Amino acid sequence: MNADFRSDTLTQATPDMRNAMASAAVGDDVYGEDPTVNELQERIADLTGKESALFCTSGTQSNLSAVLSHGQRGDEYLIGENYHILLNEVSGASALGGMSPWPIKVDETGGINPADVISAIKEPDQHHPITNLLCLENTVNGFVQPVELISELAETAHKSGLSVHLDGARLFNAAVTLNVPVSSFTNSVDTVSLCLSKGLGAPVGSVLAGSKETINKAFRIRKMLGGGTRQAGHLAAAGLYALDHHIERLVEDHLRAEQIAKGLSGIAGLEVKQTSNMLWVTPLPELHAGLSKCLEEKNVKVIPWKPTMRIVTHLDIDDSHVDYLVQVFQDFFSDL
Repeated sequence: MNADFRSDTLTQATPDMRNAMASAAVGDDVYGEDPTVNELQERIADLTGKESALFCTSGTQSNLSAVLSHGQRGDEYLIGENYHILLNEVSGASALGGMSPWPIKVDETGGINPADVISAIKEPDQHHPITNLLCLENTVNGFVQPVELISELAETAHKSGLSVHLDGARLFNAAVTLNVPVSSFTNSVDTVSLCLSKGLGAPVGSVLAGSKETINKAFRIRKMLGGGTRQAGHLAAAGLYALDHHIERLVEDHLRAEQIAKGLSGIAGLEVKQTSNMLWVTPLPELHAGLSKCLEEKNVKVIPWKPTMRIVTHLDIDDSHVDYLVQVFQDFFSDL
């Protein structure tokens, strides 16, 4: 058996999703004439409670379009020290927009203390950059940020004149975990990006939502970034299908993650943390290399970071994959 738990980005379009893509009505999206793209954008705007939305090719593109829409060269944005925009999006805001990040300490679940936001904002001074944006994230490495925290952070930022962008690559996972609508998280922020190609299983796409004014700016920035596409409705159709069929089923991914955690929890020499669809597994240092090799030989793919491995459940993982992974772990430790 092959069991690939590296990421929920590995999901492949289902046969029904492919049929929806093939039969989609299309036009030229650069001219705003693709009806399926327009429908997707309207759906996301409605889900998030925003005036407008913009279909982008990736979460990196939607996040970068948002950050650059909120600032200008020489400005500064605040961001959690381990957030994706800061660490894993090629410093796009700095390289292409001349905006500098100011990392803020986070707790073990990725949460930011509102007091740390206040202390990070620069006083008006000719020597300082202008702090004009706070970037949040939910989930953070699988950890769900509470609605109340997102609202408090946004209120803190707004009182100081900052805009707020929420990287919601896995926001649907957060909403399913807390059994709340996505708008519970987005009502308090200015812009939000929602990824379609992780847990929702679409092959491509992220949608940025916000005010009409901000999305109009982002539209031009997306074009600058090479994101103007033509008959993009074939891709947007996958997103529409995912919204209709793959949100509620995210609970299955979470339950399977819990099932893995339960199966690994009794193993001596292994620390296991689970939240939403992610597990963080830390073997004793002297066992890491051997365990990594064993998993590779047994065709179980995880992210073998040191000291902690990452396991992610997703649309293409079923109970047999879960049982197999747990058995491989148990066999390895029983043979020590």
